[in-house]
Amino acid sequence: MNLVTVGLGIFFIIYGITTYVLRLYKPSFFWKLEPMKQKWGEKRGYFIHVFSYSILPVILGIVYTILGIRG
Repeated sequence: MNLVTVGLGIFFIIYGITTYVLRLYKPSFFWKLEPMKQKWGEKRGYFIHVFSYSILPVILGIVYTILGIRG
């Protein structure tokens, strides 16, 4: 087991979940969200932002955690 990789994985998972929860309760916290909506449109900009800052970190966190546990 590689503790550094597991730690990074857990960090990415917590980061992704935290950004998702903050987006629900305090969307004004994300200063990049509005420019992304203006550039790519309301729905597409929101999706790109959610994917980049919430979904992708959780996926990477799961992969890192699994790889860290395997060694």
